[in-house]
Amino acid sequence: MNRDRDPAGRPRNARPRDALGRPLDPAGGPGSAAAGTSGADRIPDDLVITGAEAAAQADRLLRDGRPFHAHEVLEAAWKSGPAGERDLWQGLAQVAVGLTHARRGNARGAVALLSRGAERVRGYQAGSGAQDEASSQDEAGSDDGDGSPGGADSQRAAGQPASPFGMNVDAFLAAADDLAARIERDGLDGIPLADLSPGLLAGA
Repeated sequence: MNRDRDPAGRPRNARPRDALGRPLDPAGGPGSAAAGTSGADRIPDDLVITGAEAAAQADRLLRDGRPFHAHEVLEAAWKSGPAGERDLWQGLAQVAVGLTHARRGNARGAVALLSRGAERVRGYQAGSGAQDEASSQDEAGSDDGDGSPGGADSQRAAGQPASPFGMNVDAFLAAADDLAARIERDGLDGIPLADLSPGLLAGA
């Protein structure tokens, strides 16, 4: 079966999706891609990206209100990066999925993924690795947002920077914690969109 590919020949998902990753109907009809609602550009399935590139691109997408696409970039980083960084990228991707759920109006999913992602990254920072043996099929970012397998060496424990690749990880996790608490307490109605667009890079 021939795969849909972009102009550079890289594989991409054939079904168009909107800016929040929701599938569009390719066959036509109201709200479909064929009816004039163009799908947002997708991240190639086989993207190979460095940590610094992933951090910069995910930061831009998060600030632009496109956390679903940020999650795809972060997912590509753990798939193509060192095994020792796996929990870092998976946890960040789960936070991005939580932000996606919040923008879609799914308060329960938002709270679960924001909290789970922050916990995974903190496990990575502590050197313990968050052990979650749930399905690896959707590791850090299916629409359901279920967890992902972990167990990685800590960059911090190895004596490397606590804010890898220029990311202010602690501030990003603090924003995720704050959002999860506010959403759980008050729901999504009072959350400004700006609060759902936290940046990832330090000093950006």
